[in-house]
Amino acid sequence: MRLDVLTQVPHAFGWLTEQKPVATVLGTELELRLFNYRDTTPLRAGQVDDSPYGGGAGMVLRVDVVSAALDAIYGDTRPARVIALTPQGRQLDQALVEELSLEPDIAVLSSRFEGFDARIVEHLCTDSISIGPYVLSGGELPAMVLVDAIARRLPGALADGSGENESFSAALDGGIEYPHYTRPSEFNGWEVPEVLLSGNHANIDSWRSEQSRLRSPA
Repeated sequence: MRLDVLTQVPHAFGWLTEQKPVATVLGTELELRLFNYRDTTPLRAGQVDDSPYGGGAGMVLRVDVVSAALDAIYGDTRPARVIALTPQGRQLDQALVEELSLEPDIAVLSSRFEGFDARIVEHLCTDSISIGPYVLSGGELPAMVLVDAIARRLPGALADGSGENESFSAALDGGIEYPHYTRPSEFNGWEVPEVLLSGNHANIDSWRSEQSRLRSPA
């Protein structure tokens, strides 16, 4: 799939592109493109935002700047999903990640400080997504969360089987994953559950299912 991120700070994504699972699928299952609004802004001196009408603190990303960026990148053929990252959006969950991972191409719009001119979300986007009920200084971290979540669902991103029994997966009925333990089997008197050392895989599977059920919201 092709995933485009429009941002004021594309260099912020450098770390992400060097890490698995994104690095594993880059150039094969995933084409990740980063675009800077300043490169296509119709305004002078690279301006992309402005103070809000009606007063107030902060700066607002301008609608003409975003429109110009989309026109420069896509012309008349934009992706079917153009997503604004904003607190007013649909809450990101695994079901939405799975849905997005099936798309051939997606454009993700991020902003900073006070966010988008409302006309961007209303007229230039098809979707708006929030990663949680809290405030960040910009949309770069939400964009990275979205990129990582989608990338790990692409073929080849994870080792075989590692994405099947994890939190929110169908195998766990959308619940939370069971606890994991590794060596040493005892530390400071804290012991690994005996069933995990038994070698009885039927009992282990039953224990894990029960632990997942207990951890998951009712």
